[in-house]
Amino acid sequence: MTLRIVTTEPLNAEAPLAALAAPVTSVEDFYVRSNFPAPDIDPQHWSLRVHGQVRAPVELTLEDVRALPNVTKRVTLECAGNGRRLMTPTPRGTAWELGAAGTADFTGTPLRELLALTRPEPDAVECVFSGADSGNVDGRGPVKFQRSLTIEHAGSDEPLIAWEMNGLPLTRDHGFPVRLVVPRFYAVASVKWLVDIELVDHPFRGYFQADRYVYRGPGLTELPVTTMRVRSLITSHIDGQRVPDGRVPLAGVAWSGEAAVTRVRVRIDREAWREAEVEAGPETGPETAPAAGVVTRWRCEFPLARGDHDLLVVATDAAGNSQPLAPEWNELGYGNNVAQSIRLRSF
Repeated sequence: MTLRIVTTEPLNAEAPLAALAAPVTSVEDFYVRSNFPAPDIDPQHWSLRVHGQVRAPVELTLEDVRALPNVTKRVTLECAGNGRRLMTPTPRGTAWELGAAGTADFTGTPLRELLALTRPEPDAVECVFSGADSGNVDGRGPVKFQRSLTIEHAGSDEPLIAWEMNGLPLTRDHGFPVRLVVPRFYAVASVKWLVDIELVDHPFRGYFQADRYVYRGPGLTELPVTTMRVRSLITSHIDGQRVPDGRVPLAGVAWSGEAAVTRVRVRIDREAWREAEVEAGPETGPETAPAAGVVTRWRCEFPLARGDHDLLVVATDAAGNSQPLAPEWNELGYGNNVAQSIRLRSF
């Protein structure tokens, strides 16, 4: 399959939705999100510095990091701007349709293992993660790509310092040699090309933490972009596709950062909602219990007479979150999880 190029410099490209049907998205079909041009990093000279409010700062080589205890986690990553192009008016920013998402098996060391080496000070409240990428934004001088997590979140079982994706070393576009992976959160939290972790005693207010990646607009109070909102996608058919009349097998994927998806419904031509069959739990790998933040698959079969038919699909998670039927607009175009609709032409 071929990624759709959204911007070339820096490279941003989204996947065809059919590529998301498999439990794991191939690296070739995995969307690419870059705020700045991808840096060229020599792994022989790369190091990861962990410092700040710690008793034992460290600087680790790639060999050092790989020698730490490691795990493999299946994680769905989604750009916070996925679906921005479906808002009216379209907010400024990368014009994603719905393919800025993918699922991969990431291998690395749990972040908590790394933090344990440094023995954080009691007054450490956040970890600030810096990538090797930087550039000019909004007329400012050079700005690093930096994001933070609370010390409690950083020390949980979730975040991963990853060096492999689907059993192979990370590619340059996906953060080689090492990246942060934060399950359940929109992928902005999963800093690529990671070179520095600083523990600080105050909330971080960097550009990509406070100026961007917040829900801003009428009636909104600068809420930060964090967990992925519930979403479902049709992967078996595309908008405008011609299909023979008779029974049509529809299939797709769904996920949520809040809780596992438990229900998917399909509506045809504003008729009654039909319940889709949803897998018992997300595909999280052989050693991980079902959890939020990973795709689960669904399917539904229904009869279609000749003519044009409009289909709408809505997912609901175990926390009761459901997709809206109309976009919920915000100034920066984040978190648009509006129910997907397509038209099928039956002949």
